[in-house]
Amino acid sequence: MSREPRFLDSPLPSLRQARSVPATMGLVLLALVPGTAASVLAFGPGLLLNLALAALLALAVEAAVLALRGAALRPALTDLSAPLAGVLFALALPPSAPWWMLLVGIVAAIAVAKHLFGGLGHNPFNPAMVGVAVVVLAFPYEYSQWTVPGHWDAVSQATPLARMREGTQAALALSELRAAIVLAPWAWIAAAHALGGLFLLALRVIPWQTPVAVLGTTVLLSLPFWLFEPDRHPSPLFHLGAGALVFAAFFIATDPVSGCTTPRGRLAFGAGVALLTLAIRRWGAFPDAVAFAVLLMNSAAPLLDRLLRPRWFGEDRGAP
Repeated sequence: MSREPRFLDSPLPSLRQARSVPATMGLVLLALVPGTAASVLAFGPGLLLNLALAALLALAVEAAVLALRGAALRPALTDLSAPLAGVLFALALPPSAPWWMLLVGIVAAIAVAKHLFGGLGHNPFNPAMVGVAVVVLAFPYEYSQWTVPGHWDAVSQATPLARMREGTQAALALSELRAAIVLAPWAWIAAAHALGGLFLLALRVIPWQTPVAVLGTTVLLSLPFWLFEPDRHPSPLFHLGAGALVFAAFFIATDPVSGCTTPRGRLAFGAGVALLTLAIRRWGAFPDAVAFAVLLMNSAAPLLDRLLRPRWFGEDRGAP
């Protein structure tokens, strides 16, 4: 007796099911654990309080804006996008940042950068970086107050990039500044964030093109200057370890909404983030301006995707 064929409602084995938004956000939060742990070891447990407060403020602002818009609360409040934005924002701030500084940045990130443009999936700019840019411009003194690594009761210390900038403005050679620059804590934090980024790459949560372009372009652009004049130009390892460039390469520039979506577009986007970061570090008004570099490239992302999109099968780009 013949049997009737069975039709399965599951997808074809050749098709990979997309992860849900909460699952993706949860994996990114998990990948942030190594970098967060390294930051806590370097700057003390006060950072954990900032992270928790930023996540709660992000949820509160998200709920308030959704209520004002008359939108449903449950899907948006449970997709983990708001807590993730809050955590990314808090990780870019000094552990001693006051609560009102966190509140201003979270309002800028969630209410303005995210919901003013229509909510998750519609924001052209990275919300966390909008929050960072706002507090850097509005509260430059508070943003510069970093606890001295290993001395929790001390007041503050300039970051390696800030110390280098001060020395450069004073016409000091980098060899004269090495004793005054404490790089180790920031370098360990960068390495820990790279470990979390590799975890995301292994699970294919983020594309490889963007972080490779950010890190590779940083090395390629800074290496010749350092080899030619090491007393005037920092080494590639200094650029990667002294600021938030590694953190941005894996966790910020890879944002699928505000970044590029085409393979070649991602490469150009990452290269642009590195180029702008190095340029602002050298000639800009801020020691480390990764946030501004990312936001500038966010504005160029649609054009890059349009110019660098893959060719369709059978497409003749020379045809009218």
